[in-house]
Amino acid sequence: MPVWKLAVAFMAVALMLVGCGRDDPEAALQAAVESLQESIESKDASRLMDLIHQEFSANQEADRDWARRTATLMFLRHRNVHVIALNSRSWIDPTYPDKGYSEAQVALTGAEALLPQRLGHYNARLEWWLADGKWQLARLNWD
Repeated sequence: MPVWKLAVAFMAVALMLVGCGRDDPEAALQAAVESLQESIESKDASRLMDLIHQEFSANQEADRDWARRTATLMFLRHRNVHVIALNSRSWIDPTYPDKGYSEAQVALTGAEALLPQRLGHYNARLEWWLADGKWQLARLNWD
């Protein structure tokens, strides 16, 4: 699986707007989304992995270890990574309040300097699980 596909999905989640300033699960989900974005843009693999659930899977094939390896490779390959969310939305499951979801159309760029060297467009779907009072990314699918 290409490095860019994982990066797109992670950053898609990071750019989703859920609602600000509320002291509820949606506000906590928004904080996780923002933390995800910051960890990717600052290329902090340790912080990124703290946001990924132990039972993580991507496109029903890849696991948490794959996510760690892929993120590390992306961070080493590109000095600058940016995401542009074209459409995004996030919500808490009304039946299972310990599950949250995010969807986005995302353009991802990677570069060594100011001009992008790579560009990709993806539709990303993410599932977050509330574990020990903290939202973690559990499922990731893209096309």
